[in-house]
Amino acid sequence: MTPITPLIQAFLDQTLARQRGVSRHTLDSYALSFQLLFIFAAKRLKVSPSALTLEQLDANLISAFLEYLEDKRKNAPVTRNVRLAAIKSFFRFLEYRQPAALDHIRRVLAIPFKKTDQSLVPYLLREELQAVLDAPDPATRDGIRDRAMLHLAVCAGLRVSELTGLKLEDIDLSSMSIRVLGKGRRERTLPLWKTTAAALRAWLAVRGRVPVPEVFVNNRGDPLSRWGFAYLLKQHTATAARAHPDLKKKRVSPHVLRHTCAMIILQATQDIRKVSLWLGHATLTTTEVYTRGDPSEKLDAMESIVPPHLRRGTFQPSDRLIALLKRPS
Repeated sequence: MTPITPLIQAFLDQTLARQRGVSRHTLDSYALSFQLLFIFAAKRLKVSPSALTLEQLDANLISAFLEYLEDKRKNAPVTRNVRLAAIKSFFRFLEYRQPAALDHIRRVLAIPFKKTDQSLVPYLLREELQAVLDAPDPATRDGIRDRAMLHLAVCAGLRVSELTGLKLEDIDLSSMSIRVLGKGRRERTLPLWKTTAAALRAWLAVRGRVPVPEVFVNNRGDPLSRWGFAYLLKQHTATAARAHPDLKKKRVSPHVLRHTCAMIILQATQDIRKVSLWLGHATLTTTEVYTRGDPSEKLDAMESIVPPHLRRGTFQPSDRLIALLKRPS
């Protein structure tokens, strides 16, 4: 029997962190997937998680785990696929570490991903966005910080990990720009709107001297976490919904602010390549989803097309006698 603990530790520490150099956010996502899997397996097999073995994590157990995610945890198919992708990545790592278990590993790798609906990306309308940006109280330190975070999240279209990981050295207010280390360790430099730069200056003036380099910190002087920002956004959205009740029908997450930025850029430039560069996408394929959500893209296409001529005609009711004669015998 092969203990699973040293294998998963080698995969996370050596393969992901050192060899692939993945971000902290990616490591956290993988770790959460395995945490959920091992807790499920331990309860099902009535053992402690640290006592699990590779042989116990077979295709049947992992398939049951995926069903549990959807049925009990009410996860969407896309979340199920994320968990399965992490598991498959681990088992591909095991192919070269555990050749004796190759058949067992390949049965796990053969588990199919679930098809998902290609829904339109959610984003905020201009009035809704303005209400959210105006929600923080600029007369308090936390309000000044939150206003700067919200403006920056929308202006730069940052992922939440990029926003919370932004450091003081990444900001250049003299050139009105920031440097972002994004997904896949791809760097990009982004310009700032004047309002965003003003909000950042106001926050830096009251931030104070703290021992961490991150721009946005909590009241204890520690870097603000992704979950902390999501919580603050939820609170400010609830405040904004008093003026715009339609916000109550929307789930406003940090990624919705990123989608909103993409739609603003697309509508302003009509150039999907600029949206892709702004958001730090690796390929245009990822960015094309925004063209499906922007109705102006379809309207422009309609205006450039000459539709085929519709021939005029007049309708005359059929004569009763002729209709009688046309009846099948």
